[in-house]
Amino acid sequence: MKLISAVFNGFVVLLVAFGVMDVLFVYEDNRCSMTYMFEYPEYQKIQLSKKVSILYPAYELHLYGEGVHVEENRNLSLTGIPVLFLPGNAGSYRQVRSIGSVALRKAENIDYRYHFNIFSINFNEELVALYGGSLQKQTQFVHISIKAILRLYKNQEFPPRSVMLLGHSMGGLIARALFTLKNFKPQLINLIITQATPHVMPVLPIDYYLTDFYALVNDYWNLNADKLQNITILSIAGGFRDYQVRSGLTFLPSLKIKNSTLSVVSTTIPRTWASTDHLSIVWCKELVLVTSRALFDLIDGDTRQITEDSSRRMDVLKHHFIRHPAKLYESSYKTTMNVPETSRWFFIKTRNWVLTVTKAYNETCFVFPLQDKRKTYNQFHCRSTFLFTHSWIFGCDDHNSSKCQSQEENNSVDIEDLSWRAELLPTAKFSVECEFLNDELTTTQLPVTHAFSFGLSSNHIKINSSGLLHVLCLQGFSKMYQAFNILIERNCTQSIDTTSTIYRLHVPWSHEDIIRVPSDDLPLQLSAKLHVPRPQNDSSMVTITLYTFKDCHYEVKIYTSFVQMLGQIIRIHWPLLNVYIVSNLLLAFGAQLYSISSKGFSLEFDASLDIAAKPYKVEPIIGICQFLLSYDWFRDTWDSLLLPHLDSSELYSMNLLFPLGSLFLFIFGTGIAYWSGMLFKSTIGMLSSMWSTLKSRSMDVPKESKPFTNKLLAEAIFFTIVAWRTCGAFAILLLFLRYLLKVVKLQANLWSLSSSKTKAKSQMSASKPTTTDSSITTKNSEEPICEPQKDPELYTCDLHTAAENINMHISVLNLLLWLTLLTIPGFIYWFKNFRNSIQLVPDPVRVLAIILIFTVEILMNSTVLSMNSSKLLKITAQLQLPFSVLVVAFGQLHLYRVPYFITFSLFLHSLSCFI
Repeated sequence: MKLISAVFNGFVVLLVAFGVMDVLFVYEDNRCSMTYMFEYPEYQKIQLSKKVSILYPAYELHLYGEGVHVEENRNLSLTGIPVLFLPGNAGSYRQVRSIGSVALRKAENIDYRYHFNIFSINFNEELVALYGGSLQKQTQFVHISIKAILRLYKNQEFPPRSVMLLGHSMGGLIARALFTLKNFKPQLINLIITQATPHVMPVLPIDYYLTDFYALVNDYWNLNADKLQNITILSIAGGFRDYQVRSGLTFLPSLKIKNSTLSVVSTTIPRTWASTDHLSIVWCKELVLVTSRALFDLIDGDTRQITEDSSRRMDVLKHHFIRHPAKLYESSYKTTMNVPETSRWFFIKTRNWVLTVTKAYNETCFVFPLQDKRKTYNQFHCRSTFLFTHSWIFGCDDHNSSKCQSQEENNSVDIEDLSWRAELLPTAKFSVECEFLNDELTTTQLPVTHAFSFGLSSNHIKINSSGLLHVLCLQGFSKMYQAFNILIERNCTQSIDTTSTIYRLHVPWSHEDIIRVPSDDLPLQLSAKLHVPRPQNDSSMVTITLYTFKDCHYEVKIYTSFVQMLGQIIRIHWPLLNVYIVSNLLLAFGAQLYSISSKGFSLEFDASLDIAAKPYKVEPIIGICQFLLSYDWFRDTWDSLLLPHLDSSELYSMNLLFPLGSLFLFIFGTGIAYWSGMLFKSTIGMLSSMWSTLKSRSMDVPKESKPFTNKLLAEAIFFTIVAWRTCGAFAILLLFLRYLLKVVKLQANLWSLSSSKTKAKSQMSASKPTTTDSSITTKNSEEPICEPQKDPELYTCDLHTAAENINMHISVLNLLLWLTLLTIPGFIYWFKNFRNSIQLVPDPVRVLAIILIFTVEILMNSTVLSMNSSKLLKITAQLQLPFSVLVVAFGQLHLYRVPYFITFSLFLHSLSCFI
């Protein structure tokens, strides 16, 4: 049974490893260019008041400059448009140099008609994604900095009244959090651009300061939507290369100010079309150029500041980040144009038409009459592979059709400019191709394969191209856990330039398109995965648009990618794995305590996990609660008991959980708990071996003593002082290491005693075969008896009993290990900022650490024999199942609750030493 369990759990861990590898290593190549500075960048520190410096000693405000611009701004006589960059988790204020340098160069190109003053805040590279206690402090400093920036312009004729904010990662959340401050004036900000900012929820909800901050910000924006309609927000995600912040967390569909928010993935941004990782999204040249162009187009020529017109701001952002018509942006443009009489006109009467330009053309008009085509076709598709920056395609409405058809008389006519409805795609060749088409004939349904087909089956379709455009609708592709490989093969009767072929994966409910241009004639493989699931009331389908050639045949094959499915599950739910691992450990701990209370001996960790870790013990209870919460009477009862929301219900409401999803996560948690426990046990064994080697003198198993001694009290007081004066997570880490050392010494002593007794028995057997060892007697195989030695600090005990003690301690250590890992982010934050403050304020785990210190100090001195007669032990064992259920029910979106359940479980166990 042990072998079967080890193989099964090993297979589960292997699946998890495949998923992790897919997240970390399987994505498109980096197609971003590095942004370089033209001159040496400098960061001029802006002096703030003495009071601000005392309140925020670690924070600074800087102004970016290069070369001669530094000297021009030395006296802070600024005349530009203020932009404030907010770095994110562990981010540097120096990251502003990419957008700052490009903005300076663009201002030079227009002879400084407009220019920007780019500011940046130094947050001391704080790890705010791991610790939320400083988020409010950062927000307050940003507010002070904005007011300080605006004061620098007070001598201008038309001083700016607002500051544009550019936030990377958690800096984008800080930008939105400004509006929650009591004394903040919303007029100070009218535009926010965020890069890879997790707006929906924290990536790792590791402390309640972090989750409370998110709740404060998101609730404020939802409840005060009417007051915030004039605030424009653009959220940019990096795509699948950004494994730190998945793109689904950056979207803002839940906000009630949808008309003022825009969420987009970098893969769909025109003239970028590339996925970025969490850091390169700041310096990706293609994206920085798009952002810089948008900033300059947002300027109002009259005020020389960012326009106050929210509708225009949104138009500019959509122009640059959603659908670029290959034309320079114009705030007001003519929809009709007059064609001069001298223009040359050619009437095109065929269905398909191609123009390849080999020399310069005079102004020439190609006319496509529509009247005789309406009965057969309902669309006119035209594409040009030349990057136009002026109008190039026009239309006559029905009222002017007679005039259009009468151009042989050389009369001028007003026509409608359709160029603004065009869309820019990556291309290289200079040609124009047009055709009439019927969307019913060019649109085909292609069902996706089942998720559990494991890639063994595929669906395919052949397209005999007779036109320029074909659309494939992927039926059944709407869930985030789905992942497919799409293979597109092209066979042409004549040589075709591969750079003119474009394939586009379009997700209609979110801006996360993927565009690919094949580099050769080999089949192109496209990975199809979703960042955002389809909304519940949406029936649209994901499509693949093939920009085809009439002399080519295309075959599209789609099949499930099981490895990428695992990657999607890990990408979305990896924080939840911690919850399910702890749930399994609690079940195993309960089985071990029950064995001690009922049979008098302790099971090994792997045996207790095999017996107790069953998903049917946890999942049905949560499923029943989730079902009952759909009824008002049960929900009212639930609320009257002041119970928090069920995390799984919230995950289902966000379409983040799928049927059987929690079952898979539980099994993954079992496999990880099993092999992490076995690895931890092996590590203890290796450390014990090293300890035995270093320890030369003979060792014995320590004798059983009181649960709480003066020595343990002194240790507890020391750890308590550490927790209170420095950091609670640091005290927990020290406590774990102290317990680990205790168990390592116990294991080393056990091996030493076992080795010496084996030698003694072999010597006695050689001299007196019938003699038995009188120092150890037992009533039966399950009830060993210990006898004290002369030394008051040592006692002789049966080896099986000593081993059972170690088994119990290892189970406690496993729980303590995961508790330490869940609180270690606070320690990392405190350690990084140790030079600024020796004490972490506020500390989310200080009280928890103090309780845990006295609990663990008692457990370190406990034995199996001391708990055999405990009346509370059996109850404690039975309570582990409710604890494991509660961990899953309330810890999936609130990881900081998990250490409390572990601590309470260990606390009850420690009470068993007395009751």
